[in-house]
Amino acid sequence: MNKIYQHVLKSTFVMTLGVAAVSLPAFSYAQDAAKPTIVLVHGAFADASSWDGVTSRLLADGYKVVGAANPLRGVKNDANYVSGIVKNIPGPVLLVGHSYGGSVISEAANGNDNVKGLVYVAAFAPEAGETAIGLSSKFPGSTLGSALAQPVPLADGGKDLYIDQAKFRQQFAADVPAAKARLMAAAQRPVTEAAITEASGEPAWKTLPSWFVYGKADKNIPAAALAYMAQRAHSQKTIAIPGASHVVMTSHPAEVSRLIETAAQQSVRVAQ
Repeated sequence: MNKIYQHVLKSTFVMTLGVAAVSLPAFSYAQDAAKPTIVLVHGAFADASSWDGVTSRLLADGYKVVGAANPLRGVKNDANYVSGIVKNIPGPVLLVGHSYGGSVISEAANGNDNVKGLVYVAAFAPEAGETAIGLSSKFPGSTLGSALAQPVPLADGGKDLYIDQAKFRQQFAADVPAAKARLMAAAQRPVTEAAITEASGEPAWKTLPSWFVYGKADKNIPAAALAYMAQRAHSQKTIAIPGASHVVMTSHPAEVSRLIETAAQQSVRVAQ
C-alpha cells in the first residue's frame, strides 16, 4: 500500500469517526465537574423540541445538554433506554423529566451513580406501584381523557394514544401561541396505553434530591396532584406558575431553565 493511499484511507477513517461522534449518543467530551450534563426527557404527546427554549438557555450558560428521544412505549422499557444514555455520559448528570417523562427518570436514575438530582417539570413522580393514569385522576381537574383521539391499534394488541388535534391547544398548550401549538399538535408523538397504566418501580426521588416546577392551569395533571407529589418527594424547591399550561417548559422556558440551573448547582455541591 503506497503512502498516498495510506494517507487518504487514514483521513477518511478519521472523518468517519468524527461524523459518528456527532451523530451517536457516545459522549466523549471532557466534563466540567462544576456543571453536570443536563438530560431532558420529554413526555407523552411531545418530542425533544418541546425543550427548545430551555435547551438554548442552558447551552448559552455553558451546560452540555442531551435531549433524549423518549420511546413512550412503557415505563420500564423507556427507563432502560434513558439509563443507557446516562451510562454513556462521563461525569455528573441531572435528569429532567416532563409529564410521563417524570416516571421515566424516576427509574432511569437507579443504578447510575453519576445522576446527582432529578427535576420534575409538570411531571409524575410516582411511588412504587403507582401509575400515570392513577396519579392524574387522584385529584379532580384532568380533562385529558375527553381530549384524546380515537386510539390507533398496534400489532401486539395494544393502543397508541394521541390528543385530538382540534383539542390539542386547549388541553395541552393553552398558553402557547396558536401557530406554535398547531405545529406541536401535528408533530405530537403517541404514547401507548400500556405505558400510562404500567406500575412504576422503586423511585430514585427517595434517595436523590428533587426540584419541581409546574403550571397552575395544567389540564393533563391537576396542579393539586403535582403539589402532592412535590411535597411527598421532599422537593428542594417547588415553583407553581399561575396560568401556565401542561407544557410549562415551552411557555415559560426562562423560569424552567433557571430552576434547572439551580438544581444543577445544588445537586453537584451536595454530592461533593
